[in-house]
Amino acid sequence: MLELVAILISLFFAMNIGASGAAASMGVAYGAGAIPKARSALVICAIGILAGAISGGGEVVKTISSGIVPQEILTINLVLIVLVSATSSLFLANIIGIPLSTSEVTVGAVVGVGVAYQVLYVDSLMIIMMFWVLVPVTALLFTWILGKGLYALQKRGYKFDQKWIAYILIIAGFFEAFSAGMNNVANAVGPLVGAGLLSVTNGIWMGGVFVALGTVLLGKQVLETNGKRITRFTKIEGILISTTGATLVLVSSLYGLPIPLTQVTSSSIIGIGVAKNGREILQKQIVKKIVKIWIVSPLISLSISYFLVKLFIDSDVYSIIVPLSVIVSTIAGISLMKSINEERRSVHEDGGGI
Repeated sequence: MLELVAILISLFFAMNIGASGAAASMGVAYGAGAIPKARSALVICAIGILAGAISGGGEVVKTISSGIVPQEILTINLVLIVLVSATSSLFLANIIGIPLSTSEVTVGAVVGVGVAYQVLYVDSLMIIMMFWVLVPVTALLFTWILGKGLYALQKRGYKFDQKWIAYILIIAGFFEAFSAGMNNVANAVGPLVGAGLLSVTNGIWMGGVFVALGTVLLGKQVLETNGKRITRFTKIEGILISTTGATLVLVSSLYGLPIPLTQVTSSSIIGIGVAKNGREILQKQIVKKIVKIWIVSPLISLSISYFLVKLFIDSDVYSIIVPLSVIVSTIAGISLMKSINEERRSVHEDGGGI
């Protein structure tokens, strides 16, 4: 019974990955008009995801299943906790409008289990976290360099064939979906593989199919949102953004590194923005928001999985009192600071005092 529940949660998680993250892979091509129909864009995206998962998703699955904590501790109960933690983190984030990374919340949930049992592969985790910073920064620098070269050509009057540019943009979007399949499918099925409920091959196929299914059935809203948001980019800029993100995520996948595709794409967009408008874009709230997401994503799921292990597996209520108190006091402190700032603003604007 527990095995069935774990598989169902995993498949639900996979469909949500397809809806919220993978569908965004074709957002540039759809928003720039290279693909006029949303359904066509979603189908192309789904094919790319499934192809990527089958072709090269195994290494990231191995990392999630056995590269962060010892595989032998992943019982069915702990796998359920990992999946529930990751899924509930994304669900809560969707409610309050915080775009969390599926890779980061999954790794965070696994780390929470490792912390609870003090069996974490710290060296492997540090490598993953290092690449969470290096890959987006590389994407920013790479698109900045390419953007500078593009705008230099345009200033010299160089004209691009728009018909061929549209075709290349579609290919770039497919390539990005392919890389998403290689990397993101592991988030849903890696814990199941770790517990021995699925083989790597079966996990890749099952996860790939359901992420692709989630893209087609649930991804239209994300595609529409991303498409409308990115219409300020030209087709050529879209090619640079998609190709850079896809290449970096694909290479990371070959080495088994779970990488947040959304944040790599966001960094590529910032790189293009810096090349076009200068460094003032780095002062905007969007950059601060991305940095906060990098920090918050794994910590939320880590905390949830740690609490669930201590509460339901170890029945150790006392060990969660201190961290829970820290979380509550932090939230209360933030709320208090906001109240103080609003009060100061009110006094400044209206005059007088309390």
